[in-house]
Amino acid sequence: MYHRHPTTLTLAAPLIILFAITASVSAQDKPPIAPVRPVEDTYFGQKITDPYRWLEDQKSEETSKWMKAQADYARAYLDRLPMREELAKHLTELNTAGVRVSGVQRRGERYFYYKISPGENERKLYVRDGLGSPERLLVDPEKMSTAGKRYSIGGFSPSHDGKLVAYTLTPGGGEFGELRIFDLAKGIDLDDRIQRTRFGMSWTPDDRSLTYIKFPELGPGVAPTELYQKLRVFRHVLGTKVEEDKPVFGYGVNPNIQIPPRLLSFVEIPYRSKFAYGVVATGVSPNFELHIAPAESLSQDSIPWRKLTDFTDEVSNLAIKGDDLYLITYKAAPRFKVIRTSVSKPDLKAAEVVFPAGEAVVRNFAAAKDALYIETLDAGVPRIWRVPYGGKPESLKLPFEGAATIAHADDQNDGVLYNIYWWTKPPALYTYDPAKTVSTDTKLIPPIPIDMADVEAYFVRFKSHDGVMVPMAILHKKGIKRTGTNPTLLQGYGAYGINSVEPSFLPIARAWLDRGGVFAIAGVRGGGEFGEEWHMAGFQKTKPNTWKDFIAGAEYLVSEKYTSPAYLAARGGSAGGILISNAITERPDLFRVVNSAVGLNNALRAETTPNGVPNIAEFGSFKTEEGFKALIAMDGYHKVKDGVKYPAVILTHGINDPRVEPFMSAKFAARLQAATASQFPVLLRIDYDAGHGIGTSRSQMIAEQADVLAFFLSQLGDKPTGDGMK
Repeated sequence: MYHRHPTTLTLAAPLIILFAITASVSAQDKPPIAPVRPVEDTYFGQKITDPYRWLEDQKSEETSKWMKAQADYARAYLDRLPMREELAKHLTELNTAGVRVSGVQRRGERYFYYKISPGENERKLYVRDGLGSPERLLVDPEKMSTAGKRYSIGGFSPSHDGKLVAYTLTPGGGEFGELRIFDLAKGIDLDDRIQRTRFGMSWTPDDRSLTYIKFPELGPGVAPTELYQKLRVFRHVLGTKVEEDKPVFGYGVNPNIQIPPRLLSFVEIPYRSKFAYGVVATGVSPNFELHIAPAESLSQDSIPWRKLTDFTDEVSNLAIKGDDLYLITYKAAPRFKVIRTSVSKPDLKAAEVVFPAGEAVVRNFAAAKDALYIETLDAGVPRIWRVPYGGKPESLKLPFEGAATIAHADDQNDGVLYNIYWWTKPPALYTYDPAKTVSTDTKLIPPIPIDMADVEAYFVRFKSHDGVMVPMAILHKKGIKRTGTNPTLLQGYGAYGINSVEPSFLPIARAWLDRGGVFAIAGVRGGGEFGEEWHMAGFQKTKPNTWKDFIAGAEYLVSEKYTSPAYLAARGGSAGGILISNAITERPDLFRVVNSAVGLNNALRAETTPNGVPNIAEFGSFKTEEGFKALIAMDGYHKVKDGVKYPAVILTHGINDPRVEPFMSAKFAARLQAATASQFPVLLRIDYDAGHGIGTSRSQMIAEQADVLAFFLSQLGDKPTGDGMK
């Protein structure tokens, strides 16, 4: 559909028009002032004053009214931006160009996947009986939605024989939903319904039962921090009462397996596996404790779980082929390696190294009938290797230069199903035939008709504050001139060992580039670009490296004349809120406008929230002196100072967010609005039918992208006035 947008917007003309409109608006309208009601806490002898603690009570009428008034003010401000409507139209064209297919899962010859077509608002669940077969629609959440409640599919898991598929139906952009089971032969949902589920569905080999995690309903007198604690995995037999489901793994289930209250428990039964894996994990690190039992034994009152690994083994993934147990471990190998031992008699100390540690990070693998397929990360770019059983590693030859990730492999079939894509190439799904050494496009994922031929995408490395070289991906249109005046959007994340600079086909980048922009992503420490050592270098007490890397990346873009502070926008989301809030409080002069999306802006208070307890492993606890020092050092909210000229800020959040509480954005907005001396706007944009991003509809995504980009472009320029326009 998309080749080049017919209207090319320059910055100058729209900004002049915008100033004429918004100057009068901002003279008359201001966001509601939040009353200051200081609360003082003492941590290990240090007093911390919190001026807006009252905003944490999101159920109070006063908080609700203040947040709604802020949202209304933001909505009115954003709706008056002249380029906002044009951006929304452009982003709609980009995001609805062609059919989008994702989440492909294979069961025998059946392929299950999400699909969303032009004109549709929610992804739907489909199946094909073979690659050449016509598709069938299984679940359409739009038909289940009503005027008062919107539903989306939170996740799905097909049975081993592909005749049933379990899925979660979630309301309002939340993540807790109802587990349902669709019968492909009957074409209907079965009567089995399980409430308060989120993830962890896994079928037993006979496909007559499945395991799931049920989360508690937090009633009166129950602390919100109990939500993710003492979790247990249940088994449900189809056709029986949910109330009769029995736990099979987790907190307090087996007296021989001691699981601390805040660790997460899962049961996973891989496709066609005769084993069930009991996994104990923090949920935020690559490490886990692994137990194994015959999958058929889950129906027994006493399940013979047997420990294979514990946390000291530093194992992040496993695969089984016969009696061979393959493990990815970072013990004495921070970029990970693959080892082989025995399922029946595991001995990790004597394990054989199958794929040694190297410069590239070993991230994932899968055991096929012919070989072990291994996914590595080379400076942020994923590649695939084939390791024949008993043979040497060989790089998988790709049909074109790009990033490649494993989609599916199983020990019943030769070869691997893999995704391939690049910044300028939309994703495709290929199958590799080892006998012919040929890759073939499955045609399951249609090409996205967006022309990126005029775009350059490449990687650079810049020097951070301590001399460490940090990777950055940069995209811009060919022939762009480095005059220091290019609107530049710099993104970052830096947490949980997640790779941020992995190539991705981004329609939002196309919209930004078409307006003369440069789009950059910094692979800051705390992420996974260079393995666990990179993660640990931006973790708890080393967390300052995360935003200092980001600041150094911004300085690099300025020094290389891609842009200048007057034309520099920045964005981070979720844990990336730590990065953004600290970047602007440490260097408010370096950025003109920023977006913190569902941001963790008040890290010191995270532990008091439902999802804060599981995240103690990543960020630390204020109950220990070391943890407190780390948290206060990364808390951007508490670093805001009165009288400082802060950049323009837009904080975006979904009111149903189960991961980062909306008060994190509300408190940061209140503090910035009261403190800033720049008179640049600080907006709190709240979506009352959204959460953390999962379950967000297409129209909601487009609306938020249009708001953020329009706000960014409206603030950029050399001669700012009271509202940031020239």
